[in-house]
Amino acid sequence: MHAFEWLIGLLMGAMLLSGLARRLGVPYPTFLALGGIAIAFLPNSPNWTLEPDLALALFVAPVLLDAAFDTSTRDLRDNWLPVAMLVVAAVGVTTVAVAVVVRWLVPEMPWAAAVALGAIVAPPDAAAATAILRSVRLPYRIQKILEGESLLNDASALLIYRIAVGAAMASSLSLESIAPALTLSLIGSVVAGYVLARVVMPLLTRISDVPTAIIMQFATTFVVWIIAEKLQLSAILTIVVYAIVISRSVPMLTSARMRVPSYAVWETVVFLLNVMAFVLIGMQLRPIWSGLGDGSVRQQYCIVAGIVLVTVIVVRIVWMMCYITVVRAKLLRYGYNPERKSDVPSVKSSLLISWCGMRGIVTLAAAFALPVGFPYRDLILLTSFGVVLGTLVIQGLTLRPLIDWFALDDGDPVGQEIGWARRAALHAALEAIDGNTSPEAELLRLEYRQLLDQAESNPDGLMSSELPADPVRLQAIDAARRVLFEMRDSGEIGDDAFHRLEEEFDWAELSAAKS
Repeated sequence: MHAFEWLIGLLMGAMLLSGLARRLGVPYPTFLALGGIAIAFLPNSPNWTLEPDLALALFVAPVLLDAAFDTSTRDLRDNWLPVAMLVVAAVGVTTVAVAVVVRWLVPEMPWAAAVALGAIVAPPDAAAATAILRSVRLPYRIQKILEGESLLNDASALLIYRIAVGAAMASSLSLESIAPALTLSLIGSVVAGYVLARVVMPLLTRISDVPTAIIMQFATTFVVWIIAEKLQLSAILTIVVYAIVISRSVPMLTSARMRVPSYAVWETVVFLLNVMAFVLIGMQLRPIWSGLGDGSVRQQYCIVAGIVLVTVIVVRIVWMMCYITVVRAKLLRYGYNPERKSDVPSVKSSLLISWCGMRGIVTLAAAFALPVGFPYRDLILLTSFGVVLGTLVIQGLTLRPLIDWFALDDGDPVGQEIGWARRAALHAALEAIDGNTSPEAELLRLEYRQLLDQAESNPDGLMSSELPADPVRLQAIDAARRVLFEMRDSGEIGDDAFHRLEEEFDWAELSAAKS
């Protein structure tokens, strides 16, 4: 009961911190991590630690699937070069830089352990990136690059991590012996994600009961993750491929009645998982801190953690500046002719991308997953926590002011595409009922023509999303609902009849957009 009371208190406190963060215009994960630290050192506070495998499956799998489900494959394809440079090159450079710095600070640390630490702190976290990117407004191209990076960089970093851990724990380990296994793991992850999506899709689309369908969506997500882990594949890459394949087909095969509550539940659960993940990140400081022993060790380890934090931030900035220098030199020589209107890469956009390097639950989970007896495990744990907390605080709190200062404006390309798609969809809707002379068709035709006129006069897509008759429809529904409440209160109808009619009016209200 004590743990349950603390859990309820944590949820309530997290909601308050999230609301405060939104009011102040800062990313809420920063406040949640700081709140977790404060709770960790309260008297009689719970001593909850993260089980690494459970943390990755519980917190990362649904968040990653939700992000990958919404990923635009077109934009990922258009920005493949900067995404690849961040996913592969930036992770590799950061890993090497951290390993060199740590070996310089602690010469006794084996190279394998130093590389493992570098791989642990190298990748910005998908959960942190998703939570923070949704709370700030970035130019569209930058947002797509960061989303693509957050989906895939954990896979590349964890591959390096596995090699380093294996080298540290094994007496001999050569590149020749692990290269085929790594190649097979990457290819196998892509194949497994695709095959599992094709197997699961018929199951998801045949379930008509909404609660059962939503539970099945979450269950299959965890099953895919577990299968990938059992097969020694990259669970992260498998989930990403699985979600992208699912997102291309399932929405066309499910009804609106299924999608509306499903999307609402997923949004709520993903937010809740983010909240709990970042609170628990903060709470990990006490067991880490208490395991370090005397003050001299703590001081030495804190210095190492601080220098590694600076290294992680600086290396990302330096890498992005080198990358943009090469890209701009190439553009000056060969010109720039994109298929779609997009911002030319600039120093400001590169600095903004480099500053979006918040670490999170994957970094901590990988650190905790190190085997007992791993060389300098306590130092790696404290350093990993310091990098997570430091990036969340330093970069998280300054991200919005940096965006405002740079004043990057991309002209709202999403709004323009909405305008094009709305006009095409309305033309198709009118063609579908062309020739139907029923009174219902005439009313609908009049409504759609009015909406098409609005769309034609607003080519940038910046218009109300409601149909012309929606305000009147909402007014009528509101009046009807008030009568239902009065009839139930007076005893004229019972609750069964009330809830049946209430559901009918709710769906009618959902069909009428609110401005």
